[in-house]
Amino acid sequence: MSASRRRFSQEFKDELAREVIETSKPIVEVAKAYGVGPETLRRWVLKYRESQGGTETELTVSERARLKELERENQELRAEAAFLKKAASYFAREPR
Repeated sequence: MSASRRRFSQEFKDELAREVIETSKPIVEVAKAYGVGPETLRRWVLKYRESQGGTETELTVSERARLKELERENQELRAEAAFLKKAASYFAREPR
């Protein structure tokens, strides 16, 4: 039994791609909400960005500062998680 291939209009594809870009929602979330595959939607978003050509604006100074702060925080959290993982495995091996 073969499944028939669904066809979507270009307007529908662009609408979903715009939703992902403008709302910063995860692709998986939007794909699930509309019943399309996440990889399919990812391709639509890439094609939409290519067709729109440089519609993304440069980051402002405050946005850059916030991004740098979040990257630093992310790095700290990763290091903390790695430490806790090692500590948990150490205590799991230790005889009681």
